Amino acid sequence: MREETKRKLVAAAIRARRQAVAPYSRFPVGAALLSAGGRIIGGANVESVSYGLTCCAERVALFKALTEGVRTFVAVAIVARFPKGPTPCGACRQLLAEFAPRAIVLLADSARPSRIRQFAVTDLLPDAFSDWRSGSRRSNRITARRARSKRQRE
Repeated sequence: MREETKRKLVAAAIRARRQAVAPYSRFPVGAALLSAGGRIIGGANVESVSYGLTCCAERVALFKALTEGVRTFVAVAIVARFPKGPTPCGACRQLLAEFAPRAIVLLADSARPSRIRQFAVTDLLPDAFSDWRSGSRRSNRITARRARSKRQRE
């Protein structure tokens, strides 16, 4: 991915961050997804007084993109005022592994946006849950392991 594209995606995440609703943590986060077609979809974290209902910026951007019909993603940028940039939580890592498995993950501190760290989704969650019905090799290994375990219990 070109440096210019990375900078553009991080800048979009910084713009999205301005729309964060973070009255409890006071930790606004922005995310921007880049689709295979070149479209950028932004999202920001939204907090609830019932903390479990809070939604991370990555999930907001991903859900927005999916509900608008976007299905293939090249990269996601995530920014917050945090040294080296914020890393996605476990739930966001799982959803990225499901819906954007080949995406590049870019992390940056919103105060130092030119310092971008880059990861593959699989680097962040190497053994993501997968749909056993998909027929992937990993899914087949899990299914086989479950079947062996079941036979051993019987």
